[in-house]
Amino acid sequence: MKHRILLVDDDVELVDLLRDYLEREGFAVTAAHDGIAGAALALSGEHELVVLDVMMPGIDGIATLSLIRTGSSLPVIMLTARGDDLDRIAGLELGADDYVPKPCSPRELAARIRAILKRSSGQVGAMPSVIVSGSLTVWPAQRRAERDGKALELTSTEFNLVEVLARNAGRPVSKAELSQEALGRALTRFDRSIDVHMSSIRQKLGNLADGRSCIQTVIRKGYQLVVE
Repeated sequence: MKHRILLVDDDVELVDLLRDYLEREGFAVTAAHDGIAGAALALSGEHELVVLDVMMPGIDGIATLSLIRTGSSLPVIMLTARGDDLDRIAGLELGADDYVPKPCSPRELAARIRAILKRSSGQVGAMPSVIVSGSLTVWPAQRRAERDGKALELTSTEFNLVEVLARNAGRPVSKAELSQEALGRALTRFDRSIDVHMSSIRQKLGNLADGRSCIQTVIRKGYQLVVE
C-alpha cells in the first residue's frame, strides 16, 4: 500500500517536480494549488501527511495550517523560505510537525516524509505496550497519551517527543537526541523546532501539584520529564 501524500503549493512547476520524484519513490501524491482546496483535502481523511507551502496568495500556508488543525492532527511539513525564522516558528506553534527550507531537495523532503510516517506509525524499534510516569500514561502502539486520565491532543511530533521523554523520565534528554528520535533528523545549528514543540507540550500537559512544569529545562543538557 502506497503512502498517500498531499502537496499544497501554488508553484505548479515545483509541485510537478516534487510529485514526479515522490511518485518514483513509491508515494501516491495528490496536489492542490491554494489553501482552501488544500485544507479541504487535508480534512478529507484520505491522506497520511501534508507538505504545505507557507507563501501562497490568498490564504497562506499559516492560515491553511490553522484550518487543518481545527479538525485534524494529520502530520504537516511546512515549506518555508530559507532563513525565515518567523514563519517556521509560527507554523510549529500552530502544530506543524517539521519544516523544510525552500528551495528544497526532493531527496531531503522524501527522507523527512519517511521519518515522520515511520514514527507516526510506531515502527521505531521495540516498543513497550504502555509507559507510565506518575500521572502520565503513554501507549506507543496506539499513539495515545493521557494525563490524570484525560486524553492529550498531541500532534504526531509532539507525541513522539512525549514518548521519548516518558521512556527517559527522570533524566535529561539532549535536543540532539530528541531531534533524532522524534523528528528523524539531526539537529542543525540555530534550529528552534524542539524548543517550540516543547512550549506547546508544556501547555497541554499542564503543571504539577506544586506549580512546576511537568517538563524541566536542564541547562546545557536538554529537557527532562519530572518523575512525580
